[in-house]
Amino acid sequence: MSLTEKEYIMENKSFDISGNQSGGEGTCSCCTSCRTKERTPDEYRSLMNRLSRIEGQVRGVKGMLERDAYCVDILIQVSAINSALNSFNKELLGNHIRSCVVENVRSGNDAVIDELVKTIQKLMR
Repeated sequence: MSLTEKEYIMENKSFDISGNQSGGEGTCSCCTSCRTKERTPDEYRSLMNRLSRIEGQVRGVKGMLERDAYCVDILIQVSAINSALNSFNKELLGNHIRSCVVENVRSGNDAVIDELVKTIQKLMR
């Protein structure tokens, strides 16, 4: 599955910090109703590949359950899925900090730091 650059950038529309439409690349919308993030094709592809692998792992566990696999074998596979999800989160969080957080702090929106702290706290539960 391949996206054209136009599809990927969603017609190059983005929103600035106040929710107004802008043409800037790589900006995050921080309005409460329609937050979006334009990702580079490499970032998008990497995240999608991770999710596709995770999806395959989940389907595999479902198949194991349908075949009455031994509980421990299923638990080990579920642990691998959790690890893969954690790796996905680490990559996404790193990208978020390097782009969204940095851009917002540079533009004077320090509230994004509070959002980041709350997000990290939720991830650490």
